[in-house]
Amino acid sequence: MNITGRIYGINGPIVYVAGNQGFKMGEMVLVGKQNLVGEVIGLTKNETTIQVYEETTGLKPGEEVTGTGAAISVTLAPGIISNIFDGIERPLKEISARSGSFITRGISVESLDTSKLWDVHVTLKEGDEIYGGTIIAEVPETRAIIHKSMVPPCLSGIVTKVVPDGKYTINDPIVTIKDASGQEKILTLTQKWPIRIPRPANKRFASDRPLITGQRILDTLFPIAKGGTAAIPGGFGTGKTMTQHQLAKWSDADIIVYIGCGERGNEMTEVLEDFQKLVDPKSGNPLLDRTTLIANTSNMPVAAREASIYTGITLAEYYRDMGYHVAIMADSTSRWAEALRELSGRLEEMPAEEGFPAYLASRLSGFYERAGFMENLNGTDGSVSIIGAVSPQGGDFSEPVTQNTKRFVRCFWALDKSLAYARHFPAIQWLTSYSEYLSDLAPWYMANVGIDFVDCRNQILSILTQESQLNEIVKLIGGDVLPDDQKLILEIARVIRLGFVQQNAYHPSDTFVPLIKQLKMMRTILYLNTKAKQLIAMNMPMSVLKQEDIFEKIISIKYDVANDELDKFDAYMTMIDGFYNQVLAKNA
Repeated sequence: MNITGRIYGINGPIVYVAGNQGFKMGEMVLVGKQNLVGEVIGLTKNETTIQVYEETTGLKPGEEVTGTGAAISVTLAPGIISNIFDGIERPLKEISARSGSFITRGISVESLDTSKLWDVHVTLKEGDEIYGGTIIAEVPETRAIIHKSMVPPCLSGIVTKVVPDGKYTINDPIVTIKDASGQEKILTLTQKWPIRIPRPANKRFASDRPLITGQRILDTLFPIAKGGTAAIPGGFGTGKTMTQHQLAKWSDADIIVYIGCGERGNEMTEVLEDFQKLVDPKSGNPLLDRTTLIANTSNMPVAAREASIYTGITLAEYYRDMGYHVAIMADSTSRWAEALRELSGRLEEMPAEEGFPAYLASRLSGFYERAGFMENLNGTDGSVSIIGAVSPQGGDFSEPVTQNTKRFVRCFWALDKSLAYARHFPAIQWLTSYSEYLSDLAPWYMANVGIDFVDCRNQILSILTQESQLNEIVKLIGGDVLPDDQKLILEIARVIRLGFVQQNAYHPSDTFVPLIKQLKMMRTILYLNTKAKQLIAMNMPMSVLKQEDIFEKIISIKYDVANDELDKFDAYMTMIDGFYNQVLAKNA
């Protein structure tokens, strides 16, 4: 029998029920005549506190609250990929068809289509012993993804009956098993999982292989591992969303989960429209064939914004359990933290720094720690990588969300407004960004790309660092008084900034760059640096070296050498040798 209680107080999305009616912590409840979805977040002997995931306008004391007996959960079955959900996994297309452009309060919609017939291939036979994670059936969910329906993690037994291959809905019986107690249980293509509890795995692996993005500043200078965590902090207009678009399109993750958490409605609309138009460069199919979107805009209920992060990570873990590599784009965790702050204020909790709740750090860590490269219960390997955008007010990285996020991520891609305003994209500031994965990934780079990859990367970053130090001197006394060897550092740093670090997302040869091309570009730039240094050591003035157009030609490599024309790099090495000999001959 469902437990019920009656509302005695309302404070925005927070609702109070008098007395202890027997509700459980974290239980999903239905609030009021319209059955608004809520969750129990506080229990005392005198009252039950509930946060409501829908607008509470019109709700009044005395209305009934009904318990469901279950935690807030997501439905896991074929139909997740290509779909667009709100923060509590309600499909926005279905809601739009029923109620128009705005979400009607209390609308009850199945998370996934229960009438659609799927082509099901059953992978078991009678007599098989199964356990949590065992794959029971395979379904072509999209042109890009085979959905592998699994036994729920806590279930095991012997198969007593299977259906033949054919067309079935997600709720049709597929497999019947007998558990250890002798009870028969029917398995369908569907399972449910609480969003706040991580899905179990056998083992967590070390971070030993990169998530390849095709973006040079990320892959080379500040790489992220598969199963890793990264933050992209930046002020308004610095390119957080565009960077995440590039990662969603080009990273070698199998599946993308994009969480639009508290962003502006028009920006989220642009994301939804763009993702439907984008073509997956790997398969030629629409990118949406391997993407699921969770949209919770700034005008949607604040409590659902807080839940959207957990909904997204749970969907990602489900596909990880199938053996897929999943990348989560969370845009932005600052809006999620603001939702926490608002709910905490309504609950009259003691505020910490800038009004955020004292448990902000633990909530952030709980989210980012669900990333990882895992051995799943069924023996397959899969990963969840989390890339969270952070939107500090005024671009101030000292504010609490950015500072606490830095504690729990190992990759920090700091966007710089001065670079963005100078039209330098990606506007990632190489002096303040860092990656702690480099030492873990170095063996992979040396084995799979080139033995000198990490050494070249370190030299490139060293030149950029030296440029920053020299620029401080230039600001004081001007560049003309610098010795020629320091002028060369500034010139080579310019080549690196314009020809390597800067990348054009709209150019066919530059939007994605494979690792081997990135290495060859670094080798070419560093070879030019070596030859120019030799000339400077022979007292050749920098002004003579700049009379040749070699520096501009090296900058233009990113456009002039296509990804399938890597043999052209030999000609550039020959060109640099020709430049060296020509300068020597002219000044002999």
